[in-house]
Amino acid sequence: MLFTVAPSHAEEALPPPKIVQQFLGKYCLECHDADAQKGDREFENFALPLKSEADLISAKEIIDQVTLKEMPPKKSDQPTDEERLAVLRALREGTVAARGKIESSGARTIMRRLSSREYENTLATLFGRRVDTLGLTGDFPKEKTSQHMDTIGKSLVTSGFLVDQYFQAANRLVETRLGKPAMEPKNWRFNGHFVQYEELQGPHKSAFNYRYLNLYEQPNTDTRQGGYGHIEDFLKGVPVSGLYDIEVEAQALHRDTHYDPAIFGIDFSEPFVLGVVPGDVTKGHIHYPQPIEPLLASSVVPDEKPTWLKFRVWLEAGQTPRFIFPNGPFESRASVLAVNKRYKDEFKGKVNDSGVGRAHLLLEGKLPHIRISEIKIQGPMPEAGGSAEEQAVFGKEGFQPERALDQLQAFAEKAYRRPLTDADRQPIRTFYEKRLAEKATPRQAALDSLKLILCSPSFLYFTEITEDSAKALTAYDLATRLSYALWAAPPDAELLASAKSGKLTQKAELKKQIQRLIADDRSSGFTNGFLDSWLNLRDLGSMPPPRETNRGYYAEDLPTSMKTEARLFFRDLLKNNGSVARFLHADYTFADKKLAKLYDLPEQKTLRLADGFQKVSFKDNPRRGGLLGMAGVLTVSANGVETSPVTRGVWVSENILGIQPPPPPDEVPAIEADISGATTIRERLAKHSTDKTCAECHRKIDPLGFSLESFDPIGRWRSSYPKPKNSKVPAPKVDSSGEFPSGETYTDFAGFKKIIRETREDLFARHLIRQVLSYTTGRHMEPADDFEINEIHTTVKENRLGLQTLIVECLTSDIFRSR
Repeated sequence: MLFTVAPSHAEEALPPPKIVQQFLGKYCLECHDADAQKGDREFENFALPLKSEADLISAKEIIDQVTLKEMPPKKSDQPTDEERLAVLRALREGTVAARGKIESSGARTIMRRLSSREYENTLATLFGRRVDTLGLTGDFPKEKTSQHMDTIGKSLVTSGFLVDQYFQAANRLVETRLGKPAMEPKNWRFNGHFVQYEELQGPHKSAFNYRYLNLYEQPNTDTRQGGYGHIEDFLKGVPVSGLYDIEVEAQALHRDTHYDPAIFGIDFSEPFVLGVVPGDVTKGHIHYPQPIEPLLASSVVPDEKPTWLKFRVWLEAGQTPRFIFPNGPFESRASVLAVNKRYKDEFKGKVNDSGVGRAHLLLEGKLPHIRISEIKIQGPMPEAGGSAEEQAVFGKEGFQPERALDQLQAFAEKAYRRPLTDADRQPIRTFYEKRLAEKATPRQAALDSLKLILCSPSFLYFTEITEDSAKALTAYDLATRLSYALWAAPPDAELLASAKSGKLTQKAELKKQIQRLIADDRSSGFTNGFLDSWLNLRDLGSMPPPRETNRGYYAEDLPTSMKTEARLFFRDLLKNNGSVARFLHADYTFADKKLAKLYDLPEQKTLRLADGFQKVSFKDNPRRGGLLGMAGVLTVSANGVETSPVTRGVWVSENILGIQPPPPPDEVPAIEADISGATTIRERLAKHSTDKTCAECHRKIDPLGFSLESFDPIGRWRSSYPKPKNSKVPAPKVDSSGEFPSGETYTDFAGFKKIIRETREDLFARHLIRQVLSYTTGRHMEPADDFEINEIHTTVKENRLGLQTLIVECLTSDIFRSR
């Protein structure tokens, strides 16, 4: 029996469950009731509210089919547009409500492990030295995020493979840093046999018999020709992990070259820079990028004559120093070909039909490069009072066999971030004594016990000692949550002392500690981690633009500058308690020379790379200001190749306004890119407005992205799209106007920001509060949290929307202080 449906004009008056019931009865159940079940789909028992994951899947299928007009079949009676829109609204609202209940954690944080980022930070703190040279998490499974956040408990699962990786990482760290043999400093000297990348070996042997080690390009290139300089006679690397003094005799050559600077794609007004990174011949090609190569040191290289440069760096056992040219030419091979084509008549002697050979270029040409003529290495260098690791783990006196258990338990207390219980001490004691019984030396038994501690759930997890029946976190649990929220690292001695005294659970003391942690430089852990999560800056560079049309993006390492701008802007607001409204519009930002050039600011003529980032004004610049004018945001919200108002509109909706648009039906084809350049994206999107079921969502999404069409995929301002391949057709103009569903209209980017700032500031501020709370508690906010979120917003608004006020209010809230 089929249901009847009310007239379309009364559709909106019906409750959502009734709308869905009548729609399915009229158009679906003939084929999908309990008896027919065509396509194995049965909707006779489907109803709102949705109660299970299976219901959610069915709702998604119905939404997709109705949106695409593939259900009901073409030969059957078709619903009106009004009927389609009514059932789609009902199902989407029901899906949102159900997902919130099904995925609810009961407004409690699921016990979570340390993220890979927090794990490395914690080890660096506990051992007193950077650990990124070891690449401990390099083989860990890729960290799962939830809504771009890497702190959400339900996503931080632990597999058997990851457990094995924890054991391997602990063993490597302890043995490499604390189990290494004692060794007196050794000296090495190299002034020849500088064999380079295969393609360079012949010319280098011919020109100067491997006398020099030359760097011709930056490391971030496709061709890998002269981007890394290694020491051929030192491939085995250093014998033990330690500090090593490296002296390099180097010279910058031909920075004043008369060749066209465009060939090399770099700024010749800036001095050349030499960097040192580790290399490991067992981990991949020595001339190519490797998984573990943090920058260890760098220095400007003088032009005039060979000069000795000195570095003190940390190298792990088996690592060999490699030299890079961070601000070097973009691609050496391409520059050689260009010089051959344009300047071959300058060379003396016979030039082959194939052009000027590289050996000829080395002897007579003016290729800009860094030349190294000699390298000295000394180490491992002794450290006063013993190594940093020895002191951090065992104390200033170092390992004491007679006090081994006390020392191990003191370390465990720091590692577990709370006082030890008998249940904590017993396995440490048992394992240490077991190793002694197995004839291990006291020190080795202690080192093996350290590994046990580093693989304990009490170290790897935020193991709350608060009783399950209690709502509020105890002082030590609160100290850990607070420290990882603001530092992404363990609590320091002062915070632990506050927890020990019991004062930390008092709101006044908690506020004092929050402000202290924020003022500390270690709060960069919060700034960096939170922006990577909130704005998804973690994905910046995951869809890089084509090299041929965006050389500067690579040659100047723009992603690093883009991230730094956002971090400095956030940090400035946090430090000075600036209004969060400045995220929506500000008359300033922080830029270095590279960004000043990308933004076409007057400072590009006065800033030097050595000046770093400076505060620059946008007072008379309507093209920038706030997050939506930042290149990092504009790049991460594009796809690298072209822009789309839909992609950027969804990004603005989710990350600025906190509104999650429904996903498009799976079967909807992507909008075809017009490779001829004859049409604009707006013209290709026009079909969405002709289909009411598509227009229902796109009228909300697209206006949030149209104004951002004024920016290309890496955030450069533009008034036109790229010129079509057919040169007779003019470049299509960018139309950055739009109309919000609520009726407000804008003509350009400045007008769009004005509407957002004046009409949606509250929406933005509440979303930011939710994001801060989600990131710092390790769980997503739920409807049950809304009352307190509104209270926080009221307080923050009364205090001029200060960012520091917002953070303090979030971290002193019951939400943050509860399990």
